[in-house]
Amino acid sequence: MLSAADQTRLDALYTSLSDASQHFLGYPCANDLDYSSLFRFMQFPINNVGDPFQSSTYRLATREIEQEVVHFFADLFNAPVNDYWGYVTNGGTEGNLYGLYLARELHPKGIVYFSEETHYSVAKNIHFLGLRHIMIRTQGNGEIDYEDLKESMCLHRDVPAIVFANIGTTMKEAKDDIRKIQSIMDELVIRERYIHCDAALCGPFAQFLDPKPAFDFSEGADSIAISGHKFIGSPLPCGVVIARKRYVDRIGRSIGYIGTMDTTITGSRNAFTPLILWQAIKQWGKAGLQARLISCQEVAAYTVEQLNAHGIKAWRNPGALTVILPKVSETIKNQWQLATQDDHSHIITMSGVSKAHIDALIADMIKDAE
Repeated sequence: MLSAADQTRLDALYTSLSDASQHFLGYPCANDLDYSSLFRFMQFPINNVGDPFQSSTYRLATREIEQEVVHFFADLFNAPVNDYWGYVTNGGTEGNLYGLYLARELHPKGIVYFSEETHYSVAKNIHFLGLRHIMIRTQGNGEIDYEDLKESMCLHRDVPAIVFANIGTTMKEAKDDIRKIQSIMDELVIRERYIHCDAALCGPFAQFLDPKPAFDFSEGADSIAISGHKFIGSPLPCGVVIARKRYVDRIGRSIGYIGTMDTTITGSRNAFTPLILWQAIKQWGKAGLQARLISCQEVAAYTVEQLNAHGIKAWRNPGALTVILPKVSETIKNQWQLATQDDHSHIITMSGVSKAHIDALIADMIKDAE
């Protein structure tokens, strides 16, 4: 039993989180969660240690559920039927690390090309792996500058190219076109190549955008990482990485202690988050994800319209859920948890964000300016 003081502390924390969840507009996390039906699984020490597609002597696990999650996203990303593999990760950063790890094992002397608007964790992952790298300029909308990429690749055309493509940058939700990137490498006759796509936010809905961004396996991706706690929504950080199986087979090794192959980044792995993602995709399916996207886009369009109507210059990339506006005051930034970088802030209209939230934000911005 907790002491009365400890229980009071937990109650206060719950109240604080409940209030903060109603002023949460700057980060890409869905806020309409209900996974209460899964609470009963919290009584077991479940652990998906090892490869999700192989049995283990550790049977308190959810591997079959995890496999279904992988199959769903592999199909969504047009992965080759007999040449894909994946697992549920701790989040987008781990998925990106895994893609770069596969690339390094395939091309140990390769150079990683990534744009200046790539997520901050990628530089850390590259440092972990000891990879050579070149940062590429971006265009005004946040998309990679293809001319700068071509010039940089031209100088190193004798070296394998590892491209880290953004399918939704952190601040502007810009999407790199891997068809254009493939075309550049074709023109420069760079045969040894690897393309990883960071689709942390946009991966679950990118296929439903019109026009659809070029990012999946049918268009040249070798691995794709998404976050599960963003567009889909999860009370625990999680993600999914899908990669070509023939590349994964190069790194696997048998571990007698657990009776399975070691093919993932971590040893012990969360076995509860696959249940969360499984419930979500079973409830919604592709049609439900598309409907979720349309609803979020409507709020994004409303946000731009209302901000502009009140003299606040706002814009978004086509189809994006991220609305960019001039840097807000410290008061507004902290009150509404708006991510801010350089001279701009952004609002992300994830599921759970309503037009009423936007109206309240704008009212506070006007009051703050006065």
